[in-house]
Parts: sequence; structure tokens; C-alpha cells
Amino acid sequence: MAVANALAFREIAQLKDKLAEERLYLVSEIRAEHPFEEIVGESRPLHDALQQVEIVAPTDSTVLVLGETGTGKELIARAIHNRSGRRERTFVKINCAAIPSGLLESELFGHERGAFTGAIAQKIGRFEVANGGTLFLDEVGEIPLELQPKLLRVLQEQEFERIGGTRTIKVDVRLVAATNRDLVQMVEEHRFRDDLYYRLNVFPIYAPPLRERPEDIEPLVRYFVQRFAARMQRRIEVIPTETLDAMRRYPWPGNVRELENLIERAVILSSGPHLTVPLAHLARRSTPAAQDESASTLEGVERAHITRVLEETNWMLGGPRGAAARLGMKRTTLQSLMKRLAIGRPA
Repeated sequence: MAVANALAFREIAQLKDKLAEERLYLVSEIRAEHPFEEIVGESRPLHDALQQVEIVAPTDSTVLVLGETGTGKELIARAIHNRSGRRERTFVKINCAAIPSGLLESELFGHERGAFTGAIAQKIGRFEVANGGTLFLDEVGEIPLELQPKLLRVLQEQEFERIGGTRTIKVDVRLVAATNRDLVQMVEEHRFRDDLYYRLNVFPIYAPPLRERPEDIEPLVRYFVQRFAARMQRRIEVIPTETLDAMRRYPWPGNVRELENLIERAVILSSGPHLTVPLAHLARRSTPAAQDESASTLEGVERAHITRVLEETNWMLGGPRGAAARLGMKRTTLQSLMKRLAIGRPA
């Protein structure tokens, strides 16, 4: 009897291993056929965003990707480039928040030798490097006000001069910009030029935060587990149901990037086939500040912001001057948000 049980357990273990291997193979095959590479998920908000990518990619129009930190705005920018006629040319990215304002002009437009102290050689800027391809300006809301007219000119006329130079340089660049800032509010506060905003906002795409797409958490977890386990030569077969439930309830202020980092840490901590997620991290981050509990929660902040925009637009949802356009999202997405956050027009 004991021998028979041992054989049965061994067969079950072998079957489990075989099923796990087949599942990993099928996941990799699905990933190879997935039209958006590393953009994982099937939720409605994500589907809407990717549908917009498909529409605008074949054109040369400027695109403004709106969304919180960690929502995958660069992945959307790359998807636009990869589906455009420029896909064989260069995709150049620059994070405007990561470069000191005094150096940003040189990074974008280049400089001539001797243009300023320390300019010991000629420098080619990112616009020249991206000629014929796509330039991705991340955190475009951080561009200094004094540099914005030069950016506007190159967007309108596709020409500029290097710092210290007199020769006008012509380029052919498609621009995709991204920001997590409220550019409309910055325009109203005179911290961002309105003409530049209108030039950037030709085709806005809203990258939804992870809390709006909880059904995507499980496929994202499995994708990151597979990636990190392969890199660390680990074999992880089981993701506990209670772990997935806890992650679905968590609001993810850092969005997909926070989830990715948590799964990397979990794979490091997992010594066996079960994924060990430090759930204390979720509980700790979920606790609101005691001094103002309602305002400190993400949902409270989101509800207050949407209500303010609705009041400013006289509760008009659609149209170019409506709340959805101001918030950088589709009218149907705004309606579902209003329903979820229990936002209604006062009687």
C-alpha cells in the first residue's frame, strides 16, 4: 500500500512538472503572438488605450501620453513607433526631469564648440539623432518655460539651430511626449505655454493606472514571475490565491512599476515552488495618514480632482472642452470612473 501511494505521488509530481512546463511554453507562445510585446493585460481601459495606439501609429501626428508614474507610458510610446512607418529608424528617448534645466537645451538641440564654458567639442542633440525616426520626450511638463518656444518652433517647422550656431538644421522627427502632470492646470498657472500644449495635445492617449484594471494584476504577476524566475534560475509553479486577492485589493500608487519591483523581491525570497510575496509591504503602504485620512487616500484625491474638473466644465463630459478631454481620457472611461467613485452631479 505504501509503495503504491509513493508511486502515485511520484506520478502526480511528474504530471505537475509536465503541466508546468507546458504552461510556460504556452505562455511564451502567447507572448510571441501578443501584438503589444511587454504590454500585458486584457482589461477594457488598457484595450481602449491600445486601440488608440493602433489608430494613431501609422500617422506622423504628435502624440501626448498621459498617466501616472509607472503606468507604462514609455511602452506605449515604443508601441507607437514600432507600428509606424518609422519603425526601421531610431527611437530616441529623453527624460526631461532627469536632466538639469541648464543642460536640457544642449541635450535636445546640441551645441557648437566654444558655445559656452566647457563646450570643448561640437555636440549633436537628440533631435538630430532622431532624424527620420521618433523622439520620445518623457516628463515633458518639466521643460523650463524659457526653453518651450524653441521646442514649439521645432515641432511646427522641423528646424532649429544648435546653441552657439547660426546654421539652421532641418530634421524629420515624429514626437511622442508623456507626462504625469496636469498640463491644463500648468497652462492656467502660466507655468506651461498654451500654444505648446495645443501643439503637443494633437492626439492624447490615457495610460490607465493599475487600480483601474485589477483584472490585469494576475497576468502581470505571472508575466513578471516567469521573467524573474528565468533570470534567477528559479522554478516557481504556485502563486497562492490569497496573495493574488491581496494584490487585487491594493491600490498600487506606483502602478505596474511598483508591482514589478515587488515581484522581483518575491522571487528572490522564494526558495521553493511557491511564490513568497512580502504582503506586509501592501498592508504598510495601504495605511492612510492619520492626520487627514480621507484626503490622503488615492481614491479621495482622485475623486476630488475629477469633481473639480467636472465643476469647471459645468459637468459637461464629452466634446473638446468637456471634462474627459481635460482629464486626458475617453468619455466612457470617465463615466465608469464616476460610477466607481460615486461621483454625481448635485441636484
